[in-house]
Amino acid sequence: MGLYLPVGPQHPIHPEATLIKLKVEGEHVVDADIDASFVHRGIEKALERKTYVQGLFLAERICGICNVAHTTCYTLNVEGLAGIEVPQRALWLRLIVEELARVSSHLLWLGLLAHVVGFESLFMLAFRDREVVLDLMEEITGGRVTSGYNVIGGVRRDIDAATAYKIKSSLAKLKERVVKYRRLLEEDPIVRARTVGVGYLSPSEARELLAVGPVARASGIAYDIRVNDPYLVHEEVPFNPVVYDTCDAWGRAMVRVGEILESIEMIVYALDHAPSGEIRARVPPIFRPPPGENVTRVEAPRGELLHYVRSDGSEKPYRYKVRTPTLANLPAAISMLKSRGDRVVHIADVPVIFGSIDPCICCTARVLVVNEKGAAKEFQLDELAAKRWAR
Repeated sequence: MGLYLPVGPQHPIHPEATLIKLKVEGEHVVDADIDASFVHRGIEKALERKTYVQGLFLAERICGICNVAHTTCYTLNVEGLAGIEVPQRALWLRLIVEELARVSSHLLWLGLLAHVVGFESLFMLAFRDREVVLDLMEEITGGRVTSGYNVIGGVRRDIDAATAYKIKSSLAKLKERVVKYRRLLEEDPIVRARTVGVGYLSPSEARELLAVGPVARASGIAYDIRVNDPYLVHEEVPFNPVVYDTCDAWGRAMVRVGEILESIEMIVYALDHAPSGEIRARVPPIFRPPPGENVTRVEAPRGELLHYVRSDGSEKPYRYKVRTPTLANLPAAISMLKSRGDRVVHIADVPVIFGSIDPCICCTARVLVVNEKGAAKEFQLDELAAKRWAR
């Protein structure tokens, strides 16, 4: 007989509303499930009621940390659907800001990992260094977190020589500190005790459960959209995917720290090699793409991000669909939370394991309406609204 232990939906291990349902026997977790439906915001349906230009601002708010990835994916998706040609310099500038956002996201995650293992000094150092990146984002885009940088047809602002020099000098200092953090993760006994062998996910499990991003790459799977399906100008910028075969939370930490260093090199290279020219194509505020559909994917900090759009020839999307990396990684997280054979998961490991996928619940929540017999049912928006006011 096991005991069911709820973690959430309001719990200090994760600030967003999510429920991890654990079945425990003593200190061991023998079964797990995750309910991430508490903050569903209906953004896909809302995008279908906005023009393509208006939708950009909504897509940017699917996730605060991954806002650049979402606007990159959204603009590439709509541009591909409408046949809009983006100036080359704008593509290089998009890559620079995309990689800066990746550095910011990974430093945030490193700080949160340190927090859940009780390494508060590393937590404060990681957040201190993230401020450097946020200051650079503000210098380039005008916003520290929500950048508002990508637009349909290009970007809002150029990067001049003075700003480029400031970016490179700041990142050079940041690189020195990140190298020290990587060595710390490799050598610190407390970090290793809390992460090595914790949250094991074999390569076969990662493939079967369709894990993406650092979760997959820490299980020995060399899959990165920037390499496997290049977008922007990733095929022109040297890049080495960071892959570990330890299949545990420690490997996921090492992948992310390694990616910070790779992103810094990519940013510097892009600043030195970006062509001159226009940064934005002329796009009217309201335009009507031809009927059809398009799908685009990018490598967000958490993994593969997919946007799908279908047009009926009007100024608004007929259908818009977003598949986020956290949603893709939830099956892998559930598998990692279960004890199997000689793989024992303790209750104290849950924050590290769940945190190791870098979960974002606000962009993950989905709702499925079922009746009392368990059968799924679809509702039109007007039907749901009528039921709401009838209560």
